[in-house]
Formats: sequence, C-alpha cells, structure tokens
Amino acid sequence: MELAYIPSPSSGVLYLGPVPLRGYAFCIIIGVFVAVWLGNKRWIARGGRAGTVADIAVWAVPFGLVGGRLYHVITDYQLYFSEGRDWVDAFKIWEGGLGIWGAIAFGALGAWIGCRRRGIPLPAYADAVAPGIAFAQAIGRWGNWFNQELYGRATDLPWAVEITSSADGRVAGTYHPTFLYESLWCIGIALLVIWADRRFRLGHGRAFALYVAAYCAGRFWIEYMRVDEAHHILGLRLNNWTALLVFLLAVLYIVLSARKRPGRETTVEPGAAGADGEDGAAEKDAAEPAGTEAGAAEKEGSETSESSETSEGSEASGTSEVSEGSSVSEGSGASKDGAGSAKKS
Repeated sequence: MELAYIPSPSSGVLYLGPVPLRGYAFCIIIGVFVAVWLGNKRWIARGGRAGTVADIAVWAVPFGLVGGRLYHVITDYQLYFSEGRDWVDAFKIWEGGLGIWGAIAFGALGAWIGCRRRGIPLPAYADAVAPGIAFAQAIGRWGNWFNQELYGRATDLPWAVEITSSADGRVAGTYHPTFLYESLWCIGIALLVIWADRRFRLGHGRAFALYVAAYCAGRFWIEYMRVDEAHHILGLRLNNWTALLVFLLAVLYIVLSARKRPGRETTVEPGAAGADGEDGAAEKDAAEPAGTEAGAAEKEGSETSESSETSEGSEASGTSEVSEGSSVSEGSGASKDGAGSAKKS
C-alpha cells in the first residue's frame, strides 16, 4: 500500500465561465513568458536592446509550436491515422503532444528569420535565451501532469504520481513521475548554463550548445524509464537515439567553435546602446586632440599678440621719451639764447 504519492488533477481543464483554461496550454504560455523575460535580461547584459528578444520570439514561438507538433504527429502517427482514429485530433495541440526536437529545430528557424531581419547573429541570440528555454521546459512539463501522461514504470516510491485516467490504454496506479524528473533536470540545466556562461564567458552559440548537450544527457535516461507507446530501433526508443545523436553534435560544435572562434562576441546588436557608447567614446577621443591643438594655437596667438602689444608699447614709450627730451633740450637752448640777448641789451 502506498503511503504517499503525487495526486493527479481530476481534470486538465478549468472553466472561467464559458472560457476553458487548459492546464497544458497554461503551462506552455507561462514558460514562454519566463523564457522571454530572462532572455531579455541576458540580452541587455550582453549589450543588446530591450525588447529585441520579444520581437524575435514572435517568429520563434509559432515556428516552435508547429515544429513540435509536426515531430510528435510524424513519430506517433498511429495515434491519429490508424484505424479508428480521427486525423482531426492531430490539430488539437491543447490535448498534449509536442516533440521538443521539432520545437527546437523549427523554433531556431523562426529565430533565424527574426535575427536576419534585424541584422543580429543567431548564435548570440541563442546564447542569451538558452537558460530561459530550459526554464520554460521545466514549467511546460507540468502540463503533462495535468494530462496524466508521460510517466514511467510502476513504483511505490513516496514521490510516485498517481494515474487515475483509463483513456488511451492507461492503467490506474502509481508510476515514476518522469515529467517531474525532466522538470527538475531542466532547472539544473538552466542554472548550469548561467554559471558556465559567467565563469567561462561562453559565446558564438556555445552556451546554447551546452544547454542542448545537457538536456540530451538527461533525456536519454528519463526516456529509458517511460512506458508510453513509442517506436524502437535496436532495442532503444526513437527518442533515445535522437538524444544520443543530438548530444554528439552539440559537443562537437562546442569543441570546434571554441577552436575557431574563442571568446564572446563584442557586439551582439548593431546600433545598440553599448555600440553607441563605444562610437561616442571614439568620437570624443578623436575630438580631444583636435581641441587641444586648437587651444594651443589660440594660446600661442594670444601670447604673440601680447608680445606685440608690449613691444609696440615699449617703442611708443621710448619714442615719447626721446621726443620729450628733445623738447626739453630745445627749451633750454631757447632760454639761454634769451638770456644772452637780455645781457646784450
């Protein structure tokens, strides 16, 4: 008998009057807001403009949702196109079913379009939003709890999740909450990327590649625990092989990128505040020598003018003194002549 377990909600939908609030969709929306908020803070810290992350997310998020749904429908086509199934259900995204591999791939395509329109390098943008994406996944996984899906093997551990639904072949009981394991793993990934980015100043897409590699490592063992229907290749679930392949590609990118382009980008967004500040400082530095030279020339001109005035003043003074001396001499001579004339008289 289980002494403790995580209860599942009796329904994945809450009604606000006539408006249905689906837990799965609500978790995704909250995750997107958290990713954009954190990504914006990190983008500004790297020298970008406020609002740029949200502007590009307008492209990335819809592409990601479409890609995630396509991956799920293609890899689990039997859920929608086999006998007795309704293919229209493939469009009911609110009922669950998003493949992270397709979401990241198509989301990156949408982000590339947004970045290209603004002249921003995609790797720099990806580095800024990487921890936010991990946090978004951590929040989004709780949507699986609302839908009572993506659980693992049966267990009687105190943190087992109770499944009460019998839809789609489910069997009531307590199981490993693989959605919870992945949620906690994603939180750890976000913290790891933030720490590594500060410690090693990751750039040129390496922070995003670290997120991808770390996620794949966790997804491999979590996927191995799941019991939901999946395609198998050589005894492993399809998502195990996908995680292994993507992990190797991410590690390879980190190694090659570090050799080819070490360090971090100095400018992430043309015309941003940081770039304007650097241009202003350069203009100021260029203007200072010119101003100094002009000041020196002005000072020299002033000194020359003062010397000229002093010289002219001295010459004028000398001339005046000479003139006055001549006048005095002439006056003295005249006096003597007058005296002589008086004596002669």
